Amino acid sequence: MSRDASAGETATVAGAADAADAVGDSGGSELVRAYDVALLDLDGVVYTGARAVPYAVDVLTEARRRGMALAYVTNNAARTPEAVAEHLVELGVPAKPEDVVTSAQAAARVVAERVPEGASVLVVGGEGLEVALRERGLRPVRSADDEPAAVVQGYAADVDWRQLAEASYAVMRGVPWVASNADLTIPTERGIAPGNGALVGVVRAATGTEPVVAGKPELPLHRETILRTGAKRPLVVGDRLDTDIEGACNGGVDSLLVLTGVTTPDAALAAAPGQRPTFVAEDLRALLAEPVTARREGDAWVCGGWTVRVADGALTVEGSGERIDGLRAACAAAWSVDSTGSTGSAVDTSGVAAALGW
Repeated sequence: MSRDASAGETATVAGAADAADAVGDSGGSELVRAYDVALLDLDGVVYTGARAVPYAVDVLTEARRRGMALAYVTNNAARTPEAVAEHLVELGVPAKPEDVVTSAQAAARVVAERVPEGASVLVVGGEGLEVALRERGLRPVRSADDEPAAVVQGYAADVDWRQLAEASYAVMRGVPWVASNADLTIPTERGIAPGNGALVGVVRAATGTEPVVAGKPELPLHRETILRTGAKRPLVVGDRLDTDIEGACNGGVDSLLVLTGVTTPDAALAAAPGQRPTFVAEDLRALLAEPVTARREGDAWVCGGWTVRVADGALTVEGSGERIDGLRAACAAAWSVDSTGSTGSAVDTSGVAAALGW
């Protein structure tokens, strides 16, 4: 899918640390002191469904008390910031509507940069998109017969054939088409279901056209977050390599991968270039601590009581201690090997996570 060229004009902040070396310049202090804003993913980081992730409430409350601003950044375009903030508060997480940044808001800005003020925009999706468009002075409509100047598409549970057909009619006329995000699936209580990316695929198949994508890992949502928070040194906190961490890499900012959601230790070890975090931690408690990273000693990577080497295209692990330290050393070793492909590390990492106790 195409990347929004104008999104690259966002003022980038301090560059991400060299992920191959698995180190970051945090000034030797706690992450909460080293970064001014935490750009937090939600599902898998702050909550899982109707429950807060362990430690999230206490850690985020303390982080805010210590002066770190919190921004909740989501690819979900269906809900309004008010609805998201209400959910967070119900869980005990400190949040106000202005702390929430959605892909709907990013998509609305992208549309507003392409059409006249007050223009009609065909909406495929839910209330979140309509509210975001009105915030930009645009008029949401639901029919291609309303002569929309653009189409914006996001996930909603009630998106049906009729809405997808209306979008196709308008896109075929050549108007700009913006997708809030391209996530192919979404988790539900009953399992994995088609996400907005799958619905976007229907319109793509019908029109032969590619949309501009606003959500993670593309740059418009990152830009929207920076503009709304005024962050000078943000830290992206996420559980997904292909959205949160890749988005941080695209935006040139540091990132913290937490293992409370989608990404497993095995997946972290095999992370592709461009999807490698600055820091790796078990959970959000890492925000309140000084960063722990692996260091290179000769031909080995060391962290805590663990030593990891690359030998004959595979990793060798020695030592004992906290398993997260072993994972940090193993990631640093695996990522230090040159790998320019898209499939991840060039070394065999199979069995390493198990050897570390995961």
